[in-house]
Amino acid sequence: MRLAPVVSDMPFYQLFRELEREGPGEPADVAWAVAQAGLNRDAALCDVACGSGADIAALLAACPEGHVVALDKQAHFVDEARVRIGDDPRVDLRVADMADIGGLYDFIWCAGAVYFLGVSEALKLWKPALTPNGTIAFSEPCWWGESPSPRAREQWAGYGAMSDEAGIANRVRAAGYETLGTRRLSAQAWERYYASLKARIDLLRGGADRELTVVLDESAAEIAVWRAHGDEFGYLLSVVRPL
Repeated sequence: MRLAPVVSDMPFYQLFRELEREGPGEPADVAWAVAQAGLNRDAALCDVACGSGADIAALLAACPEGHVVALDKQAHFVDEARVRIGDDPRVDLRVADMADIGGLYDFIWCAGAVYFLGVSEALKLWKPALTPNGTIAFSEPCWWGESPSPRAREQWAGYGAMSDEAGIANRVRAAGYETLGTRRLSAQAWERYYASLKARIDLLRGGADRELTVVLDESAAEIAVWRAHGDEFGYLLSVVRPL
């Protein structure tokens, strides 16, 4: 849910460096998206903004004869993903910008990062990288109701493009795509992510300097807002295909 880039020499990286993943999600999300896309076992896959590689294993499980190009702009995340994945010949890890992914893919996966470009902008940029029947799956912050609480709105004030499910569908259509299916990330996925994040916050508290303390406080407040208002917002996972 972080709305700022993570850079290795910033306190953000201190907080996230030993977490399993950088945002909510679970292997079931990947399996569902791959099923919606109707991929073959040998599909060519791209994990855009892969972070430390939390979803690579699930992509390989869904397409065991396929190949994954996993990329992230932050070299330290790519290094962590390389340690996680090892020498699997089915995976190519790269330091690259999500605006210029290159290649040709049957399926592009982007978990919780498309907002850096914007939904319509990302889909337009990635269209040339899709095979003729290629699909894209992305998760995007979303309001679940028409009247979110002031506290929830404050939490997401930095993301002006925040909308409801219909708003996301409109941005998909504006980019020249159709939506094949949508799925809300589960409360269990959020809870597991925030439980690990809270443990990391507690671990770092003792030796934190002023700058890191600010980051820890902001993250703790984020968790508190979700625990109080998590029924008002979340991530919507969409699987889309060019028209």
